[in-house]
Amino acid sequence: MKKIIITIDGYSSCGKSTLAKHLARELNYVFVDSGAMYRAVTLYFLNNNINWNDTEEVVVALKNITLAFEYNYEKGTSDMIMNGTNVESPIRGMAINDKVSEVAAIKEVREFTVAQQQRNSIEKGIVMDGRDIGTVVFPQAELKIFLTADPEKRVERRYNQLLHTGVQVDREAIRKNLEMRDYKDTHREISPLRKAKDAVVLDNTDLTAKEQLELVLGWAKEKISS
Repeated sequence: MKKIIITIDGYSSCGKSTLAKHLARELNYVFVDSGAMYRAVTLYFLNNNINWNDTEEVVVALKNITLAFEYNYEKGTSDMIMNGTNVESPIRGMAINDKVSEVAAIKEVREFTVAQQQRNSIEKGIVMDGRDIGTVVFPQAELKIFLTADPEKRVERRYNQLLHTGVQVDREAIRKNLEMRDYKDTHREISPLRKAKDAVVLDNTDLTAKEQLELVLGWAKEKISS
């Protein structure tokens, strides 16, 4: 059966990774969480007091970072491994949320992560989510989806996600964080967040996870059979 590349871009807390994971599982494809890569780099920078406004310091730091994904059989997901250590939990905290957009806007960081992401396209059969996957990483992808949702719905989803992981935070802090990240992602000079011309827009404000998955699965199967 023919295999394709599927990209899912969109705003923060729209459920891109959740959709990508479930879709990859249904199609028996590889799921690549591009956002986890930027989060891991941010974690490394923070832990090692890297001044990311210093280009030379950034370039040296990136040479000391190795990123990989490890399949978690218990969860049925892929965990982020940085320099041999599972960092899936720490990269999801608010400290990373507050800084990841700044780090992701750095030209050298994007070149570093995009190069690793593109290595996954040697063999098709992948689902990757992020901010510039359909526009920069895989502009040749057969199916591109741009995910969006009502801002208040996104705040609620992020709030519940953090509560589920044991992180205590108020809704106003989340709202400000999402607004800040959206602004930085859409206004950065390097690879800003935007919809690819041939992407399908999916507003999932009023869709359940199951309804959304069934809809996108249908789109994917059409592309695969065409």
